[in-house]
Amino acid sequence: MSAGSSTERPLWVLVPAYEPDHRLVDLVAALAARLPLARVLVVDDGSGEAYAEPFGLVAAAGGVVVQHARNYGKAEALRTGMAAILERAPGADIVCVDCDGQHLPRDVARVADELARLRALGAAPGLVLGCRSFDGAVPLRSRVGNRATTALVELATGQRIDDTQTGLRGIPAELVPWLLAIPGERFAWELTVLLRAGRDGVRIHTVPIETVYLDHNASSHFRPVLDSVRVLAPLLLFAASSLAAAVLDVVGVLVLSALTGSLALAVVGARLASATVNFTINRRTVFRAGGPVRPQLVRYAALAVVLLAAGYGGIRLLTDAGLPLLVAKLTTDGVLFVASFLVQRDHVFGPEAAQAPDGSSTLTTKSDDGVHGRTSQAASRSDSRSPAELTSASNDARS
Repeated sequence: MSAGSSTERPLWVLVPAYEPDHRLVDLVAALAARLPLARVLVVDDGSGEAYAEPFGLVAAAGGVVVQHARNYGKAEALRTGMAAILERAPGADIVCVDCDGQHLPRDVARVADELARLRALGAAPGLVLGCRSFDGAVPLRSRVGNRATTALVELATGQRIDDTQTGLRGIPAELVPWLLAIPGERFAWELTVLLRAGRDGVRIHTVPIETVYLDHNASSHFRPVLDSVRVLAPLLLFAASSLAAAVLDVVGVLVLSALTGSLALAVVGARLASATVNFTINRRTVFRAGGPVRPQLVRYAALAVVLLAAGYGGIRLLTDAGLPLLVAKLTTDGVLFVASFLVQRDHVFGPEAAQAPDGSSTLTTKSDDGVHGRTSQAASRSDSRSPAELTSASNDARS
């Protein structure tokens, strides 16, 4: 949606901001010049009174400013902004832009144009990322962090995205409810979105943009190691839960065998005890699932049977192919570990794992006067719907 062009949909530019400087005001002015048909919404993520001036100048220039009562992090700022835009303009496309001047207005226009181009081609709704090349003088923290997260996303989704940290993202209107339903905090949420897109079949498109780092990226609040760990936390907890269950299983066999003198009773009893502990930890701590326990327990038991059969079949297949038993065992268990995590996350304990106990989303939005605490229903309405269903719903809303 370059200057002078027309579009079927309104376009909003969403800018999350925490303790910004003059570059926020300059950005909003430049966006108004480059994209005169677009609206700009800035989320003040609890910057405080000391930073009231730049937000006041944004509002005076015609931008919409939404305030958080305190700092909630980038993920919540983006959700607040998307919910506010969804309320004001349900059929609008959104382009998310960082407030520090790293995203040039011409690159913002390129992402918006790509959204319009894909829609004109009849492509399924997908995310559009403005990706930097990371050539030349790139701060070490950004280079290392991007390589680590790129490898993580490629390992999890099979798709290589050269700039997983980019905050310049185009979102078609159909995917806004889907994004609102994705849990996560701070910068880690942006990585979670890419992982969830791979799982849900949401296509990710990229356009090249200029790499801009001001003051060696000193203004960035991104923490590569910590935020990557946040993304990996469920998998790490799952591994710890599995290890604890394995230790209990071994100890249980030894103790019950000594007490009963029956190997069969010892194996069965130890496995029941370890499985109960594993189920409880996974449900309460790893996936934080709500909903009734019985159907989850049935799905968990069915998965255990499938994994047992798959484990035997995998080991037999690899040993018949000539691999040593130990190698076959480790290879099979590694594959089944990842498969078990994904199935438990998405089917055994999902999708209620992403909901609060009352069935609503934990998303909160803030009104223009800065009051915090109104629960957004946009996410809770979409938790159980696929992107395809959301597309249909979005089209219905605009008709």
